[in-house]
Amino acid sequence: MSTLTQPQPATAIATQDSAPTRLISLPLGLTFLVEFASLTSFFLLLSVLPMLAAAAGASSSGAGLITGSLLLGTVIAEIAAAPGIRRFGYRAMVAAGAVLLGGPALALLPRQPLAVMIGVSFLRGLGFGLCGVTIGALAATLLPPGRRGEGLGLLGLVSGVPTVVALPAGIWLAGHHLGMAVAAMAAATGLLPLATVRWLPGRGSVRGTQPAERTRGRAPGAGMRLALIFAACTIAAGVLDSFLPLAKGVSSNLCSAALLVTAIIATVSRWQAGRYGDRHGHVRLLIPALLVSALGMAAMLWLGSPALIFVSMVLFGAGFGVVENATFALLLEKLPEAGASTLWNLAYDAGYGAGPAVFGLFAARTGYPAAFALTGVLVLAVLPAAVRERRVGVTGG
Repeated sequence: MSTLTQPQPATAIATQDSAPTRLISLPLGLTFLVEFASLTSFFLLLSVLPMLAAAAGASSSGAGLITGSLLLGTVIAEIAAAPGIRRFGYRAMVAAGAVLLGGPALALLPRQPLAVMIGVSFLRGLGFGLCGVTIGALAATLLPPGRRGEGLGLLGLVSGVPTVVALPAGIWLAGHHLGMAVAAMAAATGLLPLATVRWLPGRGSVRGTQPAERTRGRAPGAGMRLALIFAACTIAAGVLDSFLPLAKGVSSNLCSAALLVTAIIATVSRWQAGRYGDRHGHVRLLIPALLVSALGMAAMLWLGSPALIFVSMVLFGAGFGVVENATFALLLEKLPEAGASTLWNLAYDAGYGAGPAVFGLFAARTGYPAAFALTGVLVLAVLPAAVRERRVGVTGG
């Protein structure tokens, strides 16, 4: 008889089962493109709109309202995104996000009063929130389960480029009286995802385990623990981005270089954390990453040393990138894709926005170095949650 009827050796079966699953597909590549375009549009105008408002005579509080309305729109959209995905599907949500993110930027081509800028920021915040949650959920559905962490790390690499390039590029162009050109670029990149919509999935889980199977037997507070862990780190990230440029003795060149190093290290460590987590478990990374992040913040006690500032930024960036990827990957093990993406994005924005607001109160009393170190203590405060998450991950209870 033909050998096709004979059972295969166990080693042959293992080899077939362990064959690497293809990671990148056309829909996933287009999802990465949507992420890149939406973040580029967002960061191009993030600092430029307050600059344009100030140049038009607005007070600092008026310029602050622009950023505040942007954050408000983002949070509202993030809360509404998951129900929207369930009702209308991924394509509709990406299209709505692109129109809201890119379309209002066209209104800035002629010079506008402060009220219009605030309205534009709010609408763009809505678009950014819809895109952020939808992209995260869509990427999760398109990634093979065994390589989901690595895929999320690649998504982090894609999202890191606009952070590093678009934000300073927008500021530079606006500083050279090219603010209208920035608005046009933000409109074009914001609307670009519309060209990808027809090739994106409509709705539902494309790959991976169904939500009911992922959540069976899980403690109801698991998602909130992970959100709390991530929010503690985003608080520290917001504090560094907002207040390191204001710290006494830190030159603008040193600050720019240090923050650039942080962004690059965080992006690379997020990618590597995904690869490691797929093989050994993402929950193993939480405790060491929190310790490294807290150590990086503690090193900010010595702001007078440029070398220690860079050491601090490398440590914090490494820990933050790992926490970014590990918390998202773990949320996807416990919640439906849209719910996991919503909670992760809300934790990011809430922490990043609240951190600087509270930090200013402490810095006024303690000075910047001590306040930075206290932020590291806050990161350490969520260690019990990480220990509990590790215990649940190991026991499955």
